[in-house]
Amino acid sequence: MTGAAPAEGAYGRESFRSEFGVTSEQIAKLETYAVLLRKWQKAVNLVARDSLDAIWQRHFADSAQLVPLIQGGSRCLDFGAGAGFPGLIVAILTADTGTKVHLVESNARKCAFLREVARQTGTPVEIHNARVEEIAARGTVTDVDVVMARAVAPLARLLEWSQPFFRSGTVGLFLKGRRADEEIAEARKAWTFELRAHPSATEPDGTVLEIRALERLEGRT
Repeated sequence: MTGAAPAEGAYGRESFRSEFGVTSEQIAKLETYAVLLRKWQKAVNLVARDSLDAIWQRHFADSAQLVPLIQGGSRCLDFGAGAGFPGLIVAILTADTGTKVHLVESNARKCAFLREVARQTGTPVEIHNARVEEIAARGTVTDVDVVMARAVAPLARLLEWSQPFFRSGTVGLFLKGRRADEEIAEARKAWTFELRAHPSATEPDGTVLEIRALERLEGRT
């Protein structure tokens, strides 16, 4: 049959709707996102090719699990945004709460993809074609409430990049895999922080790290 939608496996649109209680309008925006992701993936390496048949779980649900950890009206920064996970999903699902999301991505073609998704879904989001270090040095984004990242770098490096944006009350939300404990131990050699680890809702050995009160250990650079 021509024009049939790609298989989504056991977890698809309706599973996502049931788990996260989203509206029909939000589902429609995510469907548009999925279509664009498959289209652009042919020319731009946005995600692992073998994950395209599991978009709703591997990418959409994995990102959406951060939403309950973000207060409405927050100012969020997602660096190394890539294909928009988790930041653009957060923006779509929190648009009616006053949450403001900034996506930082150094690859111009990926930024073009992010802008197209934002345009076609009508999602209010700021996209910065730059490295996160440049954003920090320029003071482009300030008063950040939430810093987030997925599949970008080890935790110690994420904290290094995040530190300029941390202030009293800022939280870091980092999606991590089976090496989370090793990364936490390594990060504690240079940083002190309050940590809550939430089991991933999508990956059996995954973890969402919720980090607060980030400070560099004295004498560590």
